[in-house]
Amino acid sequence: MNWGDGAWYDRMYNNRALVPDHADYFARWAEESRKARSELRCELDVAYGKEPGETLDVFPAEQGDGSVLVFIHGGYWRSLDKSDHSFVAPAFTRHNTCVVVPNYALAPAVTIPQITLQMARAVAWTWHNAHRFGGDPNRIVVAGHSAGGHLAAMLLTCLWPQLDASLPRDTVRSALSISGLHDLDPILHTPFLQATLQLTPQQVEQASPARLPAPRGGTLYSVVGGEESPEFHRQNRLIQEAWGARRVPVCEVLPGLHHFSVLDALVEPSHRLQQLALDLLRA
Repeated sequence: MNWGDGAWYDRMYNNRALVPDHADYFARWAEESRKARSELRCELDVAYGKEPGETLDVFPAEQGDGSVLVFIHGGYWRSLDKSDHSFVAPAFTRHNTCVVVPNYALAPAVTIPQITLQMARAVAWTWHNAHRFGGDPNRIVVAGHSAGGHLAAMLLTCLWPQLDASLPRDTVRSALSISGLHDLDPILHTPFLQATLQLTPQQVEQASPARLPAPRGGTLYSVVGGEESPEFHRQNRLIQEAWGARRVPVCEVLPGLHHFSVLDALVEPSHRLQQLALDLLRA
């Protein structure tokens, strides 16, 4: 790899530049999300913490006693919003799943380790409150896209009783990382990101799933689009290499998909990605 070649890293990690019509995806997601919020039962902007940005949206399970999907949005920890991703909910509430979509504060106001802790607090809130929304707190699955995939993987490593003594060690039973970033070291060398994120080597060690010991329990599925950059393919392989096939039994490249269309696959009933998510929710 071309360590120190910032232009190469920008090419590998600037997904918006790699997908010229990315703005069309964002616009469609926003419209489909508005529709989801208008048609589904939901509670919006519920506080899970006291800090700015610590709110979440909840879409209850249709029948009760359902599984719980916490979906974490991407945007390289510095952009986008939960309101852009409500469109994920209908694909899973119809399967009697309670869907929780949390927000987090954005860099540069916060660091990636701070964002990771925010997501842990959002999951803790979900465990305490899932029953109010027809969800079973013992069946929490976390899924995320891009930076959200990184955060989903990180949550499998959380020592939950240290965060909240009432939480079980297996608060998160499984996770799905979609085009996730599992080693943050390349971000140190990616100028268009590092200018905002200001990562340090210490933060890379703290918050890179692939640099942390494999979780003692739980399951991670990791997928990436076939048309994504070689670095995203490497990031996908890396987490299985680091944690082993027992913890990461699914590590797949999904043909014909780029960094944004891969998220569309999550809500497509006939697509393998949705089936993988449902497998985790039904386990």
